[in-house]
Amino acid sequence: MTSSPDGIASVHTKVTACRRCPRLVAWREQAAHERVRRFASSEYWGKGVPGFGDPRAELLIVGLAPAAHGANRTGRMFTGDRSGEWLYRTLHRFGFATKPESVSRTDSLRLVRCYITASVRCAPPGNKPSREEREACRPFLCSELSLLRRVRVIIGLGKIGFDAGLDAWSRVHSIRVQPKPRFGHGELYRIRNVHFVASYHPSQQNTFTGRLTPAMFDSVFATARGILLDETDSAAPAARTVAAESHQW
Repeated sequence: MTSSPDGIASVHTKVTACRRCPRLVAWREQAAHERVRRFASSEYWGKGVPGFGDPRAELLIVGLAPAAHGANRTGRMFTGDRSGEWLYRTLHRFGFATKPESVSRTDSLRLVRCYITASVRCAPPGNKPSREEREACRPFLCSELSLLRRVRVIIGLGKIGFDAGLDAWSRVHSIRVQPKPRFGHGELYRIRNVHFVASYHPSQQNTFTGRLTPAMFDSVFATARGILLDETDSAAPAARTVAAESHQW
């Protein structure tokens, strides 16, 4: 069973039109109006940023939120900032992207068996969405997961991205996971037929300080690719199987 491109497009339309969170709407539009010097001549997107990728995706990547002068400017997830440079280079290296860089939402880059989304779809002040804002945005992620029926691996970038992916997947499948998987870079969990992989976010705060290195980031995607190709690697972490029980949310 595969997802419907029309269904995904409908979710994208709703994300772009959403004005549910006044603080986020005000901030994304302020950033688009005031801009920064290096992007003074750019035309900003300034709206909710939809997910991006292959509607037949088997790998789902869940990030935190668009950057004010990154995806809020370009209109494509992880495009226009240093975090995106890290991510797309890695995706290309492991065969999930046709090019090593994402320039704009109108370039020819395609994702292969991969879809990128986020916990929150509008740029938050200080990159810190509130709990209420994350909850307000959750239905979009649930809608994507209900349509992306081939997903076998979910990578959470940062604790918020990891928790959001796990929570949305649990709600879509009407289950409760006990005990709840804990975030830690490289941690790997199996819940029913889906693997969840945790990774530090490729933010400048992590990459500039060496908290996240290229080798560490590569290991996460090597694990994901190995699962999708049904390959075993003695160096890869063993997945912890987590029990799930039926639950009506």
